[in-house]
Amino acid sequence: MLGRAGLLMWAVLPAVCALGAAQPAKTYTAKDYVWEAVRAELAADAADHSVWLYYEVDKKPGNDTVQWAADTRMGELDRVIEKNGDRFTRTEQRNKMEVFINSPAVQARQRKGGQHDDREAAQMLNMLPNAFIWTITSQHDGRTFLHFRPDPNFRPPTWESRVFAAMEGDMVVDDARFRIESLKGRMIRQVKFGWGIFGELEPGGTFDVERRQLAPGVWQITETHIHIQGHALIFKSISEQEDDVKSRFEQLPENISLRAAEEKLMAQP
Repeated sequence: MLGRAGLLMWAVLPAVCALGAAQPAKTYTAKDYVWEAVRAELAADAADHSVWLYYEVDKKPGNDTVQWAADTRMGELDRVIEKNGDRFTRTEQRNKMEVFINSPAVQARQRKGGQHDDREAAQMLNMLPNAFIWTITSQHDGRTFLHFRPDPNFRPPTWESRVFAAMEGDMVVDDARFRIESLKGRMIRQVKFGWGIFGELEPGGTFDVERRQLAPGVWQITETHIHIQGHALIFKSISEQEDDVKSRFEQLPENISLRAAEEKLMAQP
């Protein structure tokens, strides 16, 4: 979805929760509060089986895409309308979907990649309370606003978590069910891999991820903005530049087939 660095930024954002609607106790420390949000998001991810159709505008260097997308149990089906400024006819759009529908191997690869991303996200999510020093900056309008900065005592176990632990920023949590509404921040120091031989990321990079509730207890990412610079293996650039906006969400039947999803996508404007 976001690429390597993008996944790191938004490892903290799975899906749906059911912890009850009580307001968080005022005696909670900031770290306790973050732990509650982590538990809520993990429980939500395990419990949510909803699938959605949505409109997406995803801008990356050399890979701008405008499309309708539909989740199914067999994978995500995309009706690509425009790619790098080139618009596809309706016949071309359908033909591209047919390639996916008629290829179980491609579907399986996509599902395997999604499962790997989910595991990475859960691992990062579990690190969230301990990787940072947390401060509650304010509580109002049914939300808690928290600031985070790297905890110098945290020892990142992986290269990915080293990037994760070089961030400082802010998180907003909906108090009703401890749902994460937004996470944004910036890299405050350079991160080198293998003393810089294998790559490095520059300070000053930013990320901003926004979510909203689509239905009772159901939350989805609606905007992702990532701008990080660096290089890898001396020659290749690490340019995680992405602005992704999703809108026009519509819930689909949980057991919708790829063929039915295709017809639903083709019915969109």
